Amino acid sequence: MSTDNGTKKGDILVEMKDIRINGFSDERWHEIIKGVDLTLRRGEVMGLIGESGAGKSTLGKAAMGYTQPGCKLVGGTILFDGIDLAHASDGQKRELWGSRIAYVAQSAAASFNPAHRLIDQTVEATVSHHVRPAREARADAVELFRSLQLPMPDTIGSRYPHQVSGGQLQRIMTAMAMSPRPDLIIFDEPTTALDVTTQVEVLAAMRSIVEEFNTAAIYITHDLAVVAQMADFIKVLRYGEEVEEAETRKMLSKPEQAYTRSLWAVRSIEKPEQPSDDIALEIADVDAAYGGRVKVLHDVSIRLPRGRTVAVVGESGSGKSTTARVITGLLPPIKGEVRFNGQPLPRALKDRNRDQLRRIQMIYQMADTAMNPRQTVGDIIGRPVQFYLGKRGREVEKRVIELLQLIELDESFIDRLPGELSGGQKQRICIARALAAEPEIIICDEVTSALDQIVQEGILKLLLRLQKELGLTYLFITHDIATVRAISDEIVVMFQGKVVEQGPKSEILAPPHPDYTELLLSSVPEMDPDWLTQLLKSRRAEQAAG
Repeated sequence: MSTDNGTKKGDILVEMKDIRINGFSDERWHEIIKGVDLTLRRGEVMGLIGESGAGKSTLGKAAMGYTQPGCKLVGGTILFDGIDLAHASDGQKRELWGSRIAYVAQSAAASFNPAHRLIDQTVEATVSHHVRPAREARADAVELFRSLQLPMPDTIGSRYPHQVSGGQLQRIMTAMAMSPRPDLIIFDEPTTALDVTTQVEVLAAMRSIVEEFNTAAIYITHDLAVVAQMADFIKVLRYGEEVEEAETRKMLSKPEQAYTRSLWAVRSIEKPEQPSDDIALEIADVDAAYGGRVKVLHDVSIRLPRGRTVAVVGESGSGKSTTARVITGLLPPIKGEVRFNGQPLPRALKDRNRDQLRRIQMIYQMADTAMNPRQTVGDIIGRPVQFYLGKRGREVEKRVIELLQLIELDESFIDRLPGELSGGQKQRICIARALAAEPEIIICDEVTSALDQIVQEGILKLLLRLQKELGLTYLFITHDIATVRAISDEIVVMFQGKVVEQGPKSEILAPPHPDYTELLLSSVPEMDPDWLTQLLKSRRAEQAAG
């Protein structure tokens, strides 16, 4: 099979041999990639999986000839279409990056310039590398927005990054990578910020682009069901070493190594629901709007029983995170109120006293943007210990160490900066920071979306244990239905800023379902390589019949 540019499907595009990369931490260099090989052909998608800190993102970036600050390539060869990236100049690599090689990052929020419109950032590399003239690139970007199921694709590009949801921003970043039609795309956890309904469309669009333009891709993820839909073959990493590699169907059905089998077997948690009429926090008849103009919440009412977990689910832009902002006072409601222990809370954050602030804490979705990159882990966790609890000196350090142990890290992390942490480690630090205030209510906004399956399970077990020991109340915002099943007592389903269904977990998850809940539940990926193909075929048939 030939393509328009004369290349053939199946030709080797990337060949990496004996890759060795060191990282600097604790005042010395450590080997983090330990002699890994990687071969990728045109039109192929490699799934790169493993737990947090395995080296997935480091190896994926190395395929571009890039190592992040604090890392260095110390051995091995990297050939991209015959070009030696291990020894190429910065100028040579910059000519490839953004034109022939593209990267879709895990955290879109940290990857966009807040001062520029989204359409300008989407086409910037395409225009600057003279792949297409500006007008043609913009028209193509709109079509990419449409294929990625973005709302108002003709005009959404005129917005700034803060004016769209996290899931929408992640899709725009995918459009940015696809714009120049590169030979190689590195997808680094590109759907972690997406709800399951949006994820289906984005995965379909990614797969279509790869197939249509003979693009090679490395798909880095901890979501095994997602990689099953995308990858032709899977490579498993652990501690910077290859565990095994095999064609996807074989890997899913008969993994050879015990470690790989352990990845397949995780998520054994299923908390039995516990009803309660003791209400810790209540959102009553709330309307909210951004800028006082566009209403985003419509008459929202939710009750959080004390010591229980209420999961809020819904697609990107449904109002889940906006509800959390109203509770915390970051977005004062224009109607209704938030009651804590039966008493109305001041609407705005600035009007709440220190004790009111302490009792309700939030863990944010994007760990990258939730921490000051210049502060150490000790400073990040220690600040709320000082601010809310009045501890000083050695007392602060002792408490920070205790909190690190709670999240399964040790005191060696105290002096590290966020840039020295993996995505999963960053999110665990954010969890420790919330716990540092000793709150009664914690709002968890997609707190496990950046974590691999094994760490997810550990964090969920930790949160459940803390809830039992400390009587914590959780509002758990998520698009992961498996997480909902694992930890919730009650479920709230939101759509277009409204609550469309709420009740005990057993009732909400039991059929028959309202149409939107059915759509959510049917969009949860399964560990079957044919699942996405069959789902899309079924939905198209339903649309044609309807």
